[in-house]
Amino acid sequence: MQTSQKHKITGKCIDWPVQELESYCWPPNQSLEPYQSGSDDGSNSVQPSVPNLERYCTLDSSSSMQNSSSTASFSPDGSPVSQQNYTYPLDLHHSPENTCASPISGSCVIDNENDLGLMIRQLETAILGNDSGDLDLHAIAASGRATEVSVEAERWKYMKEMIARGDLKELLCTCAKAIERNDMYMTDCLIAQLRQMVSVSGEPMQRLGAYMLEGLVARLASSGSSIYKALRCKEPASPELLSYMHILYEICPYFKFGYMSANGAIAEAMKEESRVHIIDFQIAQGSQWLTLINALAGRPGGPPSIRITGIDDPTSAFARGGGLEIVGQRLRKLAESCKVPFEFHAAAISGTEVQLENLGIQPGEAIAVNFALMLHHMPDESVDTQNHRDRLLRLAKSLSPKVVTLVEQEANTNTAPFIPRFLETMGYFSSIFESIDVSLPREHKERINVEQHCLAREIVNIIACEGQERVERYELFGKWRSRFIMAGFTPSPLSPFVNATIKTLLQSYCDKYTLEERDGVLYLGWMDRAIIASCAWRCLTEG
Repeated sequence: MQTSQKHKITGKCIDWPVQELESYCWPPNQSLEPYQSGSDDGSNSVQPSVPNLERYCTLDSSSSMQNSSSTASFSPDGSPVSQQNYTYPLDLHHSPENTCASPISGSCVIDNENDLGLMIRQLETAILGNDSGDLDLHAIAASGRATEVSVEAERWKYMKEMIARGDLKELLCTCAKAIERNDMYMTDCLIAQLRQMVSVSGEPMQRLGAYMLEGLVARLASSGSSIYKALRCKEPASPELLSYMHILYEICPYFKFGYMSANGAIAEAMKEESRVHIIDFQIAQGSQWLTLINALAGRPGGPPSIRITGIDDPTSAFARGGGLEIVGQRLRKLAESCKVPFEFHAAAISGTEVQLENLGIQPGEAIAVNFALMLHHMPDESVDTQNHRDRLLRLAKSLSPKVVTLVEQEANTNTAPFIPRFLETMGYFSSIFESIDVSLPREHKERINVEQHCLAREIVNIIACEGQERVERYELFGKWRSRFIMAGFTPSPLSPFVNATIKTLLQSYCDKYTLEERDGVLYLGWMDRAIIASCAWRCLTEG
């Protein structure tokens, strides 16, 4: 078998040659020596050598594997393509119920009875939650249990019991806990099993599991940051198609309705103003402002003059297919068609670098500041002594704005330790993946691309990265409220008209979507899980 054989991961499975499937198994003398402890952040995480990790990678983490001749990338159709030295087949379409397959495939081959006893006790510890960690290997060997059945059958028995109790979720959590306690032997076994249970075109949990598993593998390989950068949302090759992010907004109304509620708050605050300056701290493709320009065009007494300052990291040009001038041209064209006086000011700068002079403030204009799905990217006091998250709020307060809008994910992935963060990520994104299922078929190419380019990168970043490299740092609204109040703001409840409009529009979607208003904050969610919180603020000194 060639060591650089290319294997293509499609929406269903990996195309493996038949002769390879018949012979793959783990090497009989698996050693733990490739794993070395220690990490840059001072933790005791265990870092496996590149050859071991290459067995698992499907997302593009090759940039962090400089000593490897193997690579992983995406094919033109958006499917991951791996070119690696695998030692077992990675069947991403294997169903959790399909336990009749040969247990040899993807198994852990044990070379002596003591190793078997150790593994059995490790599995029992994971299943029963016993953290004692005291393994009496002599008692295990003396029991004679290892001689009663084959090594492989015993391993499979315990693995099946774990699957029966918790299925994919339990195995993922057990694998995360094994990684946290540096149990690389068990991690190997669990990753091998999980590979057979996840699928990028399967049920919601199978799809989410595929990306959470990539996060765990990337955590071991310290490649999460590379994957995050490689999977930036970008425009499809065909110009007539919508961007992946736009598709996500259409099929998943949380983000779309979050923007709508922010627009409603701005329109309400500016109803008497003749000169409006909107400062958008992450304008992306500018789609949020299309509906607001249309709404202000029909305002009684005529539209105001609108000036938009669009701030965005220069690297986001990759997502737009060009610089911020593309956004300005698009908005200017719409404003002209609506006969709205319009001006666009581009500020291609990272949010951590924004200063007052970048905002182009002019006297006599009413200012609205928009923080939509942006502030959670800013490092706070837990990451950086400069605390840009609170610094930007104080900067906004210094502008004396008429209104400040906030749209953020309702989850805690900022300061939570690894395991609670892993569980929070699973619960949060499982709701999103379930809701996507009602909008696009599982085999739909656009759905796979949307999940891969717009959601997978966030999942991998949350699970795999720490410190400055962990960019997706969501906070619950209670924490945002504390930050805004400390910066000198007071809540500005959304108008009943805005809430009623969004509730009416939501009726065109699945009835499992929820909309709840609590204390002037709008929570958009799926069933009993809030996904997005949207709210507005005004300066405390105002009447």
